[in-house]
Amino acid sequence: MYSFPYFKEGDPKVVLQFLRDHPFATLTGSFLDGTQVATQIPLMVEVREDGWYVKGHIMRKTDHHQAFLENPNVLALFTGAHTYVSASWYSNPANGSTWNYSSVHLHGKVSFMNDEALIDLMRSLTLHFEDQNELSPTIYDNLPEDYRAQLLKAIVGIEIKVENLQQVFKLSQNRDEASYLNIIQQLEKKQEPGHAALVAAEMRKRKDQLFPPGQTGNPEKFSS
Repeated sequence: MYSFPYFKEGDPKVVLQFLRDHPFATLTGSFLDGTQVATQIPLMVEVREDGWYVKGHIMRKTDHHQAFLENPNVLALFTGAHTYVSASWYSNPANGSTWNYSSVHLHGKVSFMNDEALIDLMRSLTLHFEDQNELSPTIYDNLPEDYRAQLLKAIVGIEIKVENLQQVFKLSQNRDEASYLNIIQQLEKKQEPGHAALVAAEMRKRKDQLFPPGQTGNPEKFSS
């Protein structure tokens, strides 16, 4: 992972909220012969006394299911909004352009749930994404019984205890204040939907922490 201290988020609560705000993760692993596999699934984060866990479910008999049975070591990648940042927006434009983004990588080993744990997962997962609406016809307990029986035969629940967490919140923290503000303004002008505006909003949220009001200076620290 691209790793510099000035791009690290120091507050674990912010990292945890990021994982919960961006649950659709890429889960990767490999067979013992090195053949790689990946799948995209929603993962729920749970904090326990002995650490952080992520839980979800996958289809049975897929390549990733077979790989995780053979080799439980996996990596889950959670990514947020991202966008191109032009060096022409810097106070000193004689630099390379870059990309701003946020990402958290979780390493651990997969364990497989029994039927009771899988049912508990499906209840909490469907309620969560249906905004706790117990009247929704698509939450687990409101699905037809025969459909639930078929569903449970087709999927397997997984749980991963987080053994190593790596994160990067690359949001132009290495730029001077004038450059930082101009990057925000330029991103807010972009016509593309979504990503640029979201990155700009996150940068605005962090501005006073990086550049406390009344403090001057803050020269560029790095050129990359």
